[in-house]
Amino acid sequence: MRIARLLGTVLGTTLLTTTALLTAPARAATTGPPVSLDGPALRASLDAVHEAGMYGVFSSVRDGRERWTGASGVADVTTGRPVTPDMRQRVGSISKTFTAVGVMQQVERGRVRLDAPVGDYLPDLIPGERGRDITVRMLLNHTSGIGDYVVGAFPSLARGSAASLEEERFRSVRPEALVRMGLAAPATGRPGTVPGSYSNTNYVIAGLLLEKVTGQKASAYLTRHVIDRAGLRHTYLPRTPYIKGPHSHMYESWFGLLDPPRDFSVYDMSWASTAGSVVSTTDDLNRFYRALLGGKLVGKASLDEMTRTVPVSGMDYGLGIYSLELRGCGRFWGHDGAVFGAGTFALSSRDGTRQVALAQNLMKYQELDENGRPKPHPIDDALAVHIVRALCPDVPASGTNHSRLTRSLRFDQLSH
Repeated sequence: MRIARLLGTVLGTTLLTTTALLTAPARAATTGPPVSLDGPALRASLDAVHEAGMYGVFSSVRDGRERWTGASGVADVTTGRPVTPDMRQRVGSISKTFTAVGVMQQVERGRVRLDAPVGDYLPDLIPGERGRDITVRMLLNHTSGIGDYVVGAFPSLARGSAASLEEERFRSVRPEALVRMGLAAPATGRPGTVPGSYSNTNYVIAGLLLEKVTGQKASAYLTRHVIDRAGLRHTYLPRTPYIKGPHSHMYESWFGLLDPPRDFSVYDMSWASTAGSVVSTTDDLNRFYRALLGGKLVGKASLDEMTRTVPVSGMDYGLGIYSLELRGCGRFWGHDGAVFGAGTFALSSRDGTRQVALAQNLMKYQELDENGRPKPHPIDDALAVHIVRALCPDVPASGTNHSRLTRSLRFDQLSH
């Protein structure tokens, strides 16, 4: 999920070096037949992310039918078990694209109107003026003005403490309770005004809307009509705190409040709901965005609506998807996401032919400056280099403004 502003400071508003823990760095491994993708360059740039301090990182890159996968570093800092490209990952706010697709499918069926007040569908959840003024579209493009619930769910963060993260590890919370926290938070603006403000509450409401109009649990609907329809084999919404299948440990530093970083790979993800609880693989994420952008999940009219962007917290945000312009290379579409200990990026060209999905297992590794803002970290630049190599093979690495890309990708503010 995305906390796009850090609420002023460390949510005042998910860095220990690895050299003492690892006996030897694991090198990037590739799979698949030889292709024209620059495998050695991709492998070297992925290794550089690990060497800059990231515990483990793995990536899937596609160019048409050609594919490269790699992994570098460790999945377990205690045993030195290496990460592998096929590992499952909590993908955080990338879940929002899945939820938006589900809602847009209902728009196509005539059960939901994008510009109808959300109170028409959920009058008891969002009553009164807000229910009349906030539309479904405003939920999906983050212009509702509804605040985020994350600080309400983890109150110690507002006090500069990460204690809540551990205390709530096995808590199960209903989505309606998350919505109430978000509605109780200060409004971020009037409904419909731009720039919008990124809020996870919007997508919990969207999930409840999906349940209301389909008569199904959101997880069941998204599994059948989005995940299965896209042909994803290793993607699911978890029912327990445990991840099924091969996965990495997921380490959270929270800007040094957790020292050494804490393993949060076992966690009840009900707090993220339809805003951020999906588990997937990098290969499945590429397949998902390829299916979406190729018109296999929604029709052209719906995809046009999804890719109509407004400014939101420094992003060009559509309906559950954002765009990122890379100078000299083109525009790419996708999302990033993070939960405690796990960060993920997925970006695709508009035609779905050029793609990268990347996962990392150490979060909030940056230090804070005197104003409570994250300082640049070598990991950030190394991640940017790998993404440029994956998406823009014809752009010389020496000529790319990686610091600009780093700021665009906002590695310090991945979606919680």
